[in-house]
Amino acid sequence: MNRTIELLKESAALLEGHFLLSSGRHSDRYFQCARLLQYPDRAAEALSEVANRLKNDMASGEIQIDAICGPAMGGIIVAYELGRQLGLPAFFTERDDTGAMSLRRGFEVTPGQRILMAEDVVTTGKSSGEAARVLENLGARIVGLACIVDRRAAGETIPWAFYPACQVQVANWDATDCALCKQGVPLVKPGSRKVF
Repeated sequence: MNRTIELLKESAALLEGHFLLSSGRHSDRYFQCARLLQYPDRAAEALSEVANRLKNDMASGEIQIDAICGPAMGGIIVAYELGRQLGLPAFFTERDDTGAMSLRRGFEVTPGQRILMAEDVVTTGKSSGEAARVLENLGARIVGLACIVDRRAAGETIPWAFYPACQVQVANWDATDCALCKQGVPLVKPGSRKVF
């Protein structure tokens, strides 16, 4: 078994039920990575293999990274920990009062800067895509995406080099075709994003 999955279980970060994901999709399992990331040693271990793959690819010239950006909330600690292990600056994007992703708090990117996106969980890549557009509009270039959990459904693609710590097959449905809704199972929204 993948050590990252063991760490998620040890941290009680793998929840079962009926969940509304930040992508708007529904699922029978939820990865509450904040429960893992609250332990610095577990965060470091969960992301060490990702950092090692990135170091190897950087050394071979396969990827070049100037900084790491994580969309708030889930990507903040992941970006920080990868930045710490790689010796690179890390920052984050966050939603403004209108709900739009933005770069705030004095963070800046420069034209041509090569950015690795960082997330806790990737289902559709929606948050990373929103943050990437903000950075690209400021002249940055997105070169990859790293995450703790890759839970994408078949057919969901990522447009950059992809570095997940673990990949899991988890049921997820469009809200209009959710098997658990049809069974009347109550829906829970554990994430921080407002889903409209």
